[in-house]
Amino acid sequence: MAFRRSWVRSPSAPLTDHRFSTDGLFLSIIINIFLEFSMGERVDQFNAFRSKMNDRILGEDNRAIKRFFGVDTLTYEEGTIDVKTKEMLGLVASMVLRCDDCVSYHILKCKEQGVTNEQLFEVFSVALTVGGSIVIPHLRRAVAFLDDAEGKNE
Repeated sequence: MAFRRSWVRSPSAPLTDHRFSTDGLFLSIIINIFLEFSMGERVDQFNAFRSKMNDRILGEDNRAIKRFFGVDTLTYEEGTIDVKTKEMLGLVASMVLRCDDCVSYHILKCKEQGVTNEQLFEVFSVALTVGGSIVIPHLRRAVAFLDDAEGKNE
């Protein structure tokens, strides 16, 4: 893996610069790993991990957990509000709550329901307005995931 030069601390950089602290170096490594994923890998890994862990969790036969998973599934089924709208609502809530896995999931579900990129960016703007500036990092990751899902980051 090739590190992007802008993320690697130069020997002359002052250690007081927060970008080059131990945490900053760790973060830069994580960011570089994140940036190295191809479109297929990232989405495939997300789906595979989600499926594997759901099977593992539900395999424990815990009634309360199974019921919660069931309620979650029922919530997004067709009702007086269509599935497409429910997925967009789920995406807004996920961004405001800052749940990146949830954001990724709802982006995929929105795309399955035919939500256009223009509509997604309106959804993103609602989340940003409701959640405030703390949502911006999650907006960045949401757009990166969307681009990955559409093969734009290759």
